[in-house]
Amino acid sequence: MRAVILAGGFGTRLRSVVSDVPKPLAAIAGRPFLSWLIDSLAAQGVTGVTLSVHHQWEKIRDYFSANPAPVPLDYAVEPSALGTGGAIKFALAQSKASEPVLVLNGDSYVKADIRALYEHHTKSNASLSMVLRKVADSGRYGTVETQGDIITAFGEGKAGEPGLINAGVYVLNPALFTESLPEAFSFERDYLPQRLVTLKPRAFIAEDYFIDIGIPEDYARAQKELPAIIS
Repeated sequence: MRAVILAGGFGTRLRSVVSDVPKPLAAIAGRPFLSWLIDSLAAQGVTGVTLSVHHQWEKIRDYFSANPAPVPLDYAVEPSALGTGGAIKFALAQSKASEPVLVLNGDSYVKADIRALYEHHTKSNASLSMVLRKVADSGRYGTVETQGDIITAFGEGKAGEPGLINAGVYVLNPALFTESLPEAFSFERDYLPQRLVTLKPRAFIAEDYFIDIGIPEDYARAQKELPAIIS
């Protein structure tokens, strides 16, 4: 099982506390968040990772050159900011993957059974599977509606209200990205809603730990919580 990690964002919301490195290199208990994430994937059977990178990507390369990851890494260096969808398309084209690929955001972590997710995807003959997580406050996120294990709609999160959210972890068939797609686009906003009826994405519910380090408050919380979760 191979993975693509989207690690090319600018991290503007986190700049007040992390300004000298790209967001995936933000230190958690003395180690980059990205290092913790890759360790968790290796422990669950991921055999190689493509890092989709752009902003200050050389710092990511230099870190892992000095601190080798437990699985082989390669880099898909975006020539310009491509958005999440463009980044996935670019990374898949470079990797020439033909089997389903695990795709993750490089600034969030959800404790989920990756092997079970992959098996669920392949046994259901899905083209796309998504990890969903129920949160108490959906205000920061878009919400997801399901019928059985089929995702049926996306909505707006509401502050103070619970809801199922997209946890930023997917298994997808590379063939989805062989069609004529723009060079730069958002997977979440431009791709998924328009293809929801034909794709019929499968939902995989994670009920354990979830964190997105994109804002200072949650980045501070990750310092205390994440090392105990990923061990």
